[in-house]
Amino acid sequence: MSLQLAWTNEQQEWEIKEALISQLEKLLQKAAASEGITDGEVALTFVDDEQIHELNREYRGIDRPTDVLSFAMNESLDEELDIVYELEEGEELADVPDVLGDIIISVPTAIAQSQEYGHSIEREIGFLFVHGFLHLLGYDHQDDASEAEMMGKQEAVLAEVGLTR
Repeated sequence: MSLQLAWTNEQQEWEIKEALISQLEKLLQKAAASEGITDGEVALTFVDDEQIHELNREYRGIDRPTDVLSFAMNESLDEELDIVYELEEGEELADVPDVLGDIIISVPTAIAQSQEYGHSIEREIGFLFVHGFLHLLGYDHQDDASEAEMMGKQEAVLAEVGLTR
C-alpha cells in the first residue's frame, strides 16, 4: 500500500491542471513523511463557494463559505467501511485502503485569497491542501501555540516543494 490522492472537480471557476495535481501529490508525500504516515488515501474535492457554504452550514453550523473543510475518518468506523466498500470475494477489510479523510477546497475563495496575499493560486491551493491534511491528522489551531505549530509545519512542507510567499 502507499499514500494516495483521489481527487474530483465540482467547480467551473478555474481549470484544474495535471501540474497542480502533481504538485499536490508531492505535498501529500512530504507532509505525510514529516508526520510518519506511509499508507492511506486522501480524497480531495474542488468546489465553488455555494457548495462549501452548504457543507459549512450543514456540518459546522457556520452559515457562510470558507476556504477549506476537512473531514477525518477514524479507525472506529470499520463497520461503516463495510457499507462504503463492497468487498470482493476473498478480500478482507484489511485490504481496503486506509481512508484518512476528505479535504474540500473552495476554488473561488482560494483565488480571492491568493490575490489578497499576493501569491499564486497554486501556492494558495497547496497551503489549503496541507492545512486540510494536518486537520485530518488531528492538528488544530484553537490557540496561539497550536496555530504556531500548525503554521510551522505547513510552511516547512510548502518550502520543500518551492511554494513560498
